[in-house]
Amino acid sequence: MNILALDTSSKHFSLAVAKDGKVLYSRSIFLKKVLSDSIMPAIQGILKKAGLTLAKLDGFAVGLGPGSFTSLRVGLATVKGLAFALKKPVVGIPSLDILALNVKEDGQVCVVCDAKRNMAYACLYQKKGNVLKRKSKYLLTDIQNVLKQVQGEVTFVGDGVPLFQEAIGRAAGIKARFTGGKQMYPQAKHLATLALKRFESKEYDAAESLVPLYLYPEDCQVTKKVVSGKL
Repeated sequence: MNILALDTSSKHFSLAVAKDGKVLYSRSIFLKKVLSDSIMPAIQGILKKAGLTLAKLDGFAVGLGPGSFTSLRVGLATVKGLAFALKKPVVGIPSLDILALNVKEDGQVCVVCDAKRNMAYACLYQKKGNVLKRKSKYLLTDIQNVLKQVQGEVTFVGDGVPLFQEAIGRAAGIKARFTGGKQMYPQAKHLATLALKRFESKEYDAAESLVPLYLYPEDCQVTKKVVSGKL
């Protein structure tokens, strides 16, 4: 099974091609904003390096965010267009889930991403290998409300870590570890890993109704339209 995975939720536009669960090739491109004219050349390039063509793909996986509004819309529109044109299935995965797999160690993982205005997109997980169990809702809130849900040893990951590391370090009852560098952004190779389980069980998304994951401060929950990313 050949899967093309891409995530456009952050300034690191990430792509990967996987065959039967093994990533053949992956890369991340730093872009301030992902535009439609930058996606297709990148897709063609990574497929060439993996020795595949669009026609040989069995499906598509896409990161749903939260993140950059414009970049998410462009990425999702591209995947939906390819899925319709090639009549291939598509799976959408929340980008917070993808980020959690950047952490190699098993245990509690708290994803914290910069949502601007001193707010964070966040989610708490229990991780074992490549299996994630979500322990909180997908959140859009301030860091103090995030930390109220965290106890014990936990690894924090995401581009919000540098912004909130001091507050996390002061929090009582938390023994924190931190990841940095490229690990702060979603990586499509992990998206491919999460999506494979959905492809194997044929839990596809309806491409026509697939939308980015938007979080709203008034209820701090995933919109009801988003049904992907089941853990």
